[in-house]
Amino acid sequence: MEPKAGSPTQAALAWQRAVRARERADRAAELAERYESLAEGSFDSLYQRLALIHRSTAARHRVAAELLEGHARRARQWVRDGGPPPLFMTGVAEVCGTSSVAVVLVDRERNQLAIATSDQPSCTAQDLEFVMGEGPAGDAVRDCRPVEVSEAALTSRWPGYGPAVRALGIGQVVAVPLQVPGECIGALAVFDPRPDTASTTLFTEVADALTRSVLLGQDAVPGLFGGIDYRAVVHQAAGMAAVQLNCQVADALEMVKARAFADGRRIGDVARDIVHGQLKLG
Repeated sequence: MEPKAGSPTQAALAWQRAVRARERADRAAELAERYESLAEGSFDSLYQRLALIHRSTAARHRVAAELLEGHARRARQWVRDGGPPPLFMTGVAEVCGTSSVAVVLVDRERNQLAIATSDQPSCTAQDLEFVMGEGPAGDAVRDCRPVEVSEAALTSRWPGYGPAVRALGIGQVVAVPLQVPGECIGALAVFDPRPDTASTTLFTEVADALTRSVLLGQDAVPGLFGGIDYRAVVHQAAGMAAVQLNCQVADALEMVKARAFADGRRIGDVARDIVHGQLKLG
């Protein structure tokens, strides 16, 4: 069982993972220095490539350690002072220079499996993208490259999502893919980053740390310490609606999305009402 959000156990686990990430970063940095020294003496391109690989690995582990340490500090403070339990994604947002970020995980057909957000605006923005079927995270996953759009271009690029997200007060979105060798498993979306931090290079480093050190790998954090909202209930609702309406599940899913948009509600809340028999479509 995953520890309660913000609990002493969760803080301790975050510190343990952070320590291991720092240790791995130090080892990778030492190897990078060794290969850089060998490359200088021999001009061997292999040593140069190995040095770059280890430098990149060290940077990834350092970012992961920073995220984990930040979460551990917030969890410890929550235990002492009370209030809302901390979200892991809050620390991701801080590193990205904003208050609003979202992580989207997808399957091989690019269907959303889960999301994790830092605050209500990012949660609403990600629901809008899911409901409307267009937006920055989806484009970053599809094209496997960063997406950066702001102001009027939001509407011209995404006629449905753009005006809706601008109505939330969001003027800029940046999304970078979460990649593993040969596959894209999702995207990190950053909303309204500060000008001094609005860098796809930084966001790609954060995405790499999330993918290979936090979501996957030896020290992966199951469910981002309880911060992940799985889309399972949405797909369950679509299956139930498909039976009720005698239609394809894909068509039923679009009807669930349309109902959420028409009612101005979170799609997860609409889905739970359908699953619990409190709402019928058609």
